[in-house]
Amino acid sequence: MKFLGFSWRTHLAAALTGFLYYASFPGIDLWPLAFVAWIPWLLWLETATPALAFRSGLTLGLVVVFFGFYWLLNMLETFSGFPLPLCLLFMFLLSLYQAVRFGLLGWLYVRARRSLVGPPAGLAFVLAFAASETAWPMLFPFTFAGSAVPVPILLQVAELGGQLLVALTLIGPNWALSRLVLWFVEQRREKLPLSWATLRPLRPALVIGFGSLFLSLIYGAIRMPMVDAEVRAAPKIKVGLVQANMGLMEKRTNLEEGKQRHVSLTKKLRDQGAEFVVWSETSLAGAISEVDANRFYEQTLTKQLKVPTLLGAVLSRPVDDARHNIYFNSALLTDKKGKIRSRYDKHFLLAFGEYLPFGEKYPELYEISGNSGRFSPGVTLEPLELNNHRIAVIICYEDIVPGFVKDLMNTNNPELIVNMTNDAWFGDSSEPWEHMALSVFRAVEHRRFFVRSTNSGISGFVDPNGRILKKTKTFEIAAESQEVAWLSGRTPFQLLGGVPDLVLTLGSFLLAFLRRPRRTPEAIP
Repeated sequence: MKFLGFSWRTHLAAALTGFLYYASFPGIDLWPLAFVAWIPWLLWLETATPALAFRSGLTLGLVVVFFGFYWLLNMLETFSGFPLPLCLLFMFLLSLYQAVRFGLLGWLYVRARRSLVGPPAGLAFVLAFAASETAWPMLFPFTFAGSAVPVPILLQVAELGGQLLVALTLIGPNWALSRLVLWFVEQRREKLPLSWATLRPLRPALVIGFGSLFLSLIYGAIRMPMVDAEVRAAPKIKVGLVQANMGLMEKRTNLEEGKQRHVSLTKKLRDQGAEFVVWSETSLAGAISEVDANRFYEQTLTKQLKVPTLLGAVLSRPVDDARHNIYFNSALLTDKKGKIRSRYDKHFLLAFGEYLPFGEKYPELYEISGNSGRFSPGVTLEPLELNNHRIAVIICYEDIVPGFVKDLMNTNNPELIVNMTNDAWFGDSSEPWEHMALSVFRAVEHRRFFVRSTNSGISGFVDPNGRILKKTKTFEIAAESQEVAWLSGRTPFQLLGGVPDLVLTLGSFLLAFLRRPRRTPEAIP
């Protein structure tokens, strides 16, 4: 099977895989490509060295990140205050950092299949893939599993092993098809017949590769009706969401317009029977002292809503350093009378937009990057309570961090997940579609309804099977409502979280670092 050529061909194959990965993802939505995206790179890894596998993995990753995350450049320009050349440099460095994940995949795979124990190549790739999705810390987390979001039946195994298990069911057909291609090339090169008998050595790879997808489909077909039955039997509440579509800077310069849009849309939802209304992240622009916030909002706003509402607010606290004040990206929950009953502060903050890396330890850095945010993270994971029911609130970026959401769900077992987001930062780009798709997994992992209110889209309702029941368009004013169920069951993922991911990752590193056999004249390469 040594039909491979020069290393540049390996990089070209890696770039093709990177583009197919990107094209299969929400935003482009050519999801069937997920079943073949990895084939080009897998073929050319057959004779690659670990070093070449790592370098070509970087090529793959750079293509994925440059296409999928092009909107980062505009964000850096807007919020860092740095000139364009410096932002381009930061963009490249950030992309290179994200791409290391794919370099790690290639390196671990080639090292493992050359190890002393000689593991089946398929197992080596599965373990390396798991490690690449788990071990490398990402500033902007994403998963190959996102390609499966348009097909909810493929998402159901997420309650067992999270988004990684979904991704592995997509990897299986890629591996099986790549073995078929290698077999075909070998047979043609050696002028051997194409027969079922000569396929015998490949049958395990074909059965496992295609079988993983088949089993996922069977599991989904069984579980989805069961979950639907649980939903029908559970108590319900009609939830409304507000998408005010305030411009990113308009939110700060026209506070009254933002307030009026939210109030009028909330009253519309209330008149349509909504029993609980969700606003977007920082829907109440303009920082208010945390000491005065409850009294101020109750007197000027919340008493006129006459329906329990979750508000997005910015609260401030003075500090004695170069920052002068720190801020909290907060969610405030009111009761029907407008009384603010509880508060949640965002934990995972966005670099540069909400905080400057190392800025809390070295506040003087804010004198260099004047546009960077001065937000501080929250300290409690306690759910908010509405009519004796518990709500897990996640703000923006937090909805794509499965480990964090698992910890949130294991804190008094909330019955509903609510996400408040403002993706207007990224303009009219593919980011809102990518963000929405990645957040859908939280609904299936925990078998909860997932309500998502954003400032400029995409807002929507996701059921516990991962179906998007309703969603808004981007950059439009909208108000939607949907009956959702209070659910309290625990899933294997909620109990185990990333433990299986860790086991697979450790297995990959163990195989990669085992001693390789000494080559002798009699040894088979």
